Amino acid sequence: MFHLRTCATKLRPLTASQTVKTFSQNKPAAIRTFQHIRCYSAPVAAEPFLSGTSSNYVEEMYCAWLENPKSVHKSWDVFFRNTNAGAPPGTAYQSPLSLSRSSLATMAQAQSLVESQPNVDKLVEDHLAVQSLIRAYQIRGHHVAQLDPLGILDADLDSSVPADIISSTDKLDLAVFKERLGMLTVGGFYGLDESDLDKVFHLPTTTFIGGQESALPLREIIRRLEMAYCQHIGVEFMFINDLEQCQWIRQKFETPGIMQFTNEEKRTLLARLVRSTRFEEFLQRKWSSEKRFGLEGCEVLIPALKTIIDKSSENGVDYVIMGMPHRGRLNVLANVIRKELEQIFCQFDSKLEAADEGSGDMKYHLGMYHRRINRVTDRNITLSLVANPSHLEAADPVVMGKTKAEQFYCGDTEGKKVMSILLHGDAAFAGQGIVYETFHLSDLPSYTTHGTVHVVVNNQIGFTTDPRMARSSPYPTDVARVVNAPIFHVNADDPEAVMYVCKVAAEWRSTFHKDVVVDLVCYRRNGHNEMDEPMFTQPLMYKQIRKQKPVLQKYAELLVSQGVVNQPEYEEEISKYDKICEEAFTRSKDEKILHIKHWLDSPWPGFFTLDGQPRSMSCPSTGLEEDVLAHIGNVASSVPVENFTIHGGLSRILKTRKDLVTNRTVDWALAEYMAFGSLLKEGIHVRLSGQDVERGTFSHRHHVLHDQNVDKRTCIPMNHLWPNQAPYTVCNSSLSEYGVLGFELGFAMASPNALVLWEAQFGDFNNMAQCIIDQFICPGQAKWVRQNGIVLLLPHGMEGMGPEHSSARPERFLQMCNDDPDVLPDLQEANFDINQLYDCNWIVVNCSTPGNFFHVLRRQILLPFRKPLIIFTPKSLLRHPEARTNFDEMLPGTHFQRVIPENGPAAQNPDKVERLLFCTGKVYYDLTRERKARGMEEQVAITRIEQLSPFPFDLLLKEAQKYSNAELAWCQEEHKNQGYYDYVKPRLRTTIDRARPVWYAGRDPAAAPATGNKKTHLTELQRFLDTAFDLNAFKKFT
Repeated sequence: MFHLRTCATKLRPLTASQTVKTFSQNKPAAIRTFQHIRCYSAPVAAEPFLSGTSSNYVEEMYCAWLENPKSVHKSWDVFFRNTNAGAPPGTAYQSPLSLSRSSLATMAQAQSLVESQPNVDKLVEDHLAVQSLIRAYQIRGHHVAQLDPLGILDADLDSSVPADIISSTDKLDLAVFKERLGMLTVGGFYGLDESDLDKVFHLPTTTFIGGQESALPLREIIRRLEMAYCQHIGVEFMFINDLEQCQWIRQKFETPGIMQFTNEEKRTLLARLVRSTRFEEFLQRKWSSEKRFGLEGCEVLIPALKTIIDKSSENGVDYVIMGMPHRGRLNVLANVIRKELEQIFCQFDSKLEAADEGSGDMKYHLGMYHRRINRVTDRNITLSLVANPSHLEAADPVVMGKTKAEQFYCGDTEGKKVMSILLHGDAAFAGQGIVYETFHLSDLPSYTTHGTVHVVVNNQIGFTTDPRMARSSPYPTDVARVVNAPIFHVNADDPEAVMYVCKVAAEWRSTFHKDVVVDLVCYRRNGHNEMDEPMFTQPLMYKQIRKQKPVLQKYAELLVSQGVVNQPEYEEEISKYDKICEEAFTRSKDEKILHIKHWLDSPWPGFFTLDGQPRSMSCPSTGLEEDVLAHIGNVASSVPVENFTIHGGLSRILKTRKDLVTNRTVDWALAEYMAFGSLLKEGIHVRLSGQDVERGTFSHRHHVLHDQNVDKRTCIPMNHLWPNQAPYTVCNSSLSEYGVLGFELGFAMASPNALVLWEAQFGDFNNMAQCIIDQFICPGQAKWVRQNGIVLLLPHGMEGMGPEHSSARPERFLQMCNDDPDVLPDLQEANFDINQLYDCNWIVVNCSTPGNFFHVLRRQILLPFRKPLIIFTPKSLLRHPEARTNFDEMLPGTHFQRVIPENGPAAQNPDKVERLLFCTGKVYYDLTRERKARGMEEQVAITRIEQLSPFPFDLLLKEAQKYSNAELAWCQEEHKNQGYYDYVKPRLRTTIDRARPVWYAGRDPAAAPATGNKKTHLTELQRFLDTAFDLNAFKKFT
């Protein structure tokens, strides 16, 4: 039916300018559905039978006519034939005929139209064939684009030409056309012939190759399609399901003469290429035997990035956050971020002393933060390059999280002020799963950064691996198709094509606020690093590379031939930059000490003193006034929105909370609520992210209420606590650990005045994010002098739920703590506990009470510095009747308890205590229950270690001295080779100067974290409880 309604105008298309006007008037930008654009030759009012409910009837008639023209009335037969012949509906319609002479004349006229049908049909078919041809180029033209600067390998790993594209990559001439046409002639794909080359065809509204012309000869149509899609730029966009976006891209690449540069722009491009190329050459001359992961072969990256930044700045962006691997990093720092050259050059000095801020990192891993004037737009621009490890693509979600945070803090809800640029290598972009995870965060409400520009440095090799062995997809960039991101492939030896593509990419991001990919198809002039020999594995490629003229030389020769610059001007530009490098090299010799803080990528102005030190070394009380606790508790147990129907089960939960508040008591969920709510009152933003965190994996949190009668109507009571509170963000994440934890780490980097938490669905799943934990969270401050206060909530505990739902692997976190188990620190030092926290690389706690959980969350913000906090959170304790805390333990003057000592009968008579059990977390409740059942409250004391790292030497020494006659034993529910034993035992021994042994009560060593059999689980539990309370258990070892 659509064909019926539009065939009258198929041969009378809109011009390109009319198309743009039609789209801007008729299609709202927010709508992402495909809409047909209908343009009638006659007013719709003249066709009453084509409007309203009659259209359904007409459509049915039309379908019947298509199957059998004789199955409908003669008048309908004439109408449908005339319409298909090109007549407007107004003239195609013929009323039922009478037998008058005028009627017979009308019938004769209609018959003549019908008889001319074969010629009209051929005309329509030829036009449809041309439309198909145009569409083929738009869809598959990139497959034959000339993208490889070396001319060796097709960028899509396929040397064949798509069967529905007439020409090859050679210049279009009649011989080439005949060769390709052989497969596509009459009876073939298109039904076109050689004689059609000079026939003029009307252009459809879905192309802009005509410019101001609405019709072109077929030869010119093909030539212009070749110029648009088959030269040095390959455009992938036809998979995008938004018509407006597709039209926007078509216009950018198809409009004749659109890729034009002024002489001034060409000179600027040349100057940037000079800096990019000569920087690498300078490093090679001075330090020929040093690894630097240079940019040779893709020197065009520097002007490409600067073009993206220039265009984005012009469109209003004033903060750009970048992430990239090591290749070309020094060049980006020097020529994009504008790091002082002497600071870079001194990094190559082997005599440079390290400052005492940390262990440092390689020069090509360091980050940078710089604010300067953009010379092209004359606007301030802030550039931040995030430090990264060698784990390729690991920095992607970190950059996204930092970008999201900067947008959040400056109120940039549409991404108009802050944006991100991510650089990738071709092998890593295709091979690393974190790229896919990060893309899937790009359009989620609480994670979107409103578009990232991705730039792929496509060396067409990964270390020594050929791309044909490294990926199954045609391009390394195919992963971007999952989010409808357009992909612009470009030959990196054509600098002007690269600049144009980068300009379009920046405009795309500014217009649609969606991701876009620029694929710089280039080569790597050296090996993986400057010391590597690539000829071992890629001999033919590197023979060609040795002969390849550098892009700077090529472009300079082109501009000289065009008269844009002359040879002396070009040589002067080179000598000018060489002089800058030499002067910086001279100054670099004065640098004697490496200060890593000069490479900080995320400074926190005002948080530290001018020399980067904490403003104090104390922590105030983390308690709150009772009226504040009560107020938060009352809001947590209510629905602060009118006419909001909650689930019946949730009503019972809220009533239970209300009863707890009335009794001045909190459980785990309320303690968390009060910690968060109080920080919001103090202006601290709280962000909780992870899988199912809004409700909580164990249905205990319920921070987002859902109206049971109105779809998608929600309420977050935490945002209704105070009139001028900070906002609270709680967001269910995608089913990703690596990507989401990296994102939250980046979010926490942006500001110290925010509590950013990531909760694993079960602690067991944190190993899916092991790279972020190992490379960023654990060593981040030591490597990059970058503090971070992120909190990891890891549900942990042996509950009989099997090996994948029991252990957050505390042994791994404790193993990576940087304290010395064999050295007893100075316990008399002032503010010993705070100094311990300041010196550690992260804090590891396992709270046994809701009150202590409340305090440690508040302490995280009240500390004068920031450290990552790892919390092993409970499961069964969420509802355990004994896991409650009275308001009295949360009032002003109270603090987080690093150790909770025995406070029962055993504490009254410590000399009579025969065994002192140390434990942490949930197992305490198993031990107290068993001790009570055995009537051993006076014989066995139980001390809880709440903060495992930094280790509370001072408090545990007091406990050991108090129970001087008791055996010391560590009790845990985890297996002996897991959990805390190997961490705690040597430190306990150091605490007591190895005067007494420290025995073990717990499960035996095992490969798996837990059994999958419930009975076995209970048997193991009872066995280690028996050991813990058998006062003769260790006698045989003494």
